[in-house]
Amino acid sequence: MREKPRIVVLTGAGVSEESGIKTFRDSNGLWENHKIEEVASPHAWNRSPYLVLEFYNKRRKEIIKAKPNAAHLALVELEKRFNVVIVTQNIDDLHERAGSSNIIHLHGEILKSRSSIDEELVYDCKTDLCIGDKCKLGSQLRPHIVWFGEAVPKMEDAITEISIADILIIIGTSLQVYPAAGLIHYAPENASKYLIDPNANEFSLPNVEAMANKACAGTSDLVRFLMNN
Repeated sequence: MREKPRIVVLTGAGVSEESGIKTFRDSNGLWENHKIEEVASPHAWNRSPYLVLEFYNKRRKEIIKAKPNAAHLALVELEKRFNVVIVTQNIDDLHERAGSSNIIHLHGEILKSRSSIDEELVYDCKTDLCIGDKCKLGSQLRPHIVWFGEAVPKMEDAITEISIADILIIIGTSLQVYPAAGLIHYAPENASKYLIDPNANEFSLPNVEAMANKACAGTSDLVRFLMNN
């Protein structure tokens, strides 16, 4: 039996925005009125763990209330015909809740916590994370998030998948946050490549079909096209 064509989908904040989840950072360079280094760096954690936990507790509540949108659901449809891997920069679980079965979270998952001394100790976390919540080794639990200045453990997995993709779809990301922004360069030269973003026409990417649209409309259109061709 012929193997299904392989699609890798790289998703960013624009995919979850239409589910009511605020984008990673808004136009003034702040994240919910916080400078990035105040809430998303090892320095912030060491200086003010209370502030960091409060910030992510608020984000966790927002994400639990959110629901998958048409873009998330459309990507699930692709699995009927293609071998699909989703590489997401988002920390929410909306791809999982929509029904996608193969997801790589580059930047961690907000509905999990981990030991502050052993990153392999990871726990489910659906409620507030507080000072005094500890792992089995006795260390404080922290959000299972990849902060600025930290290594991206899943990067090699993402590179492996993209390097053998027949089709690469990029949705709702500015391609400005590295190292994730460099992933497009690992795609095979002969792979079909699509970029869905309201500002897609402003990107200068060779051999990439730009679709200047929001995630829901653009993804739905592209999925229809791929399923019928």
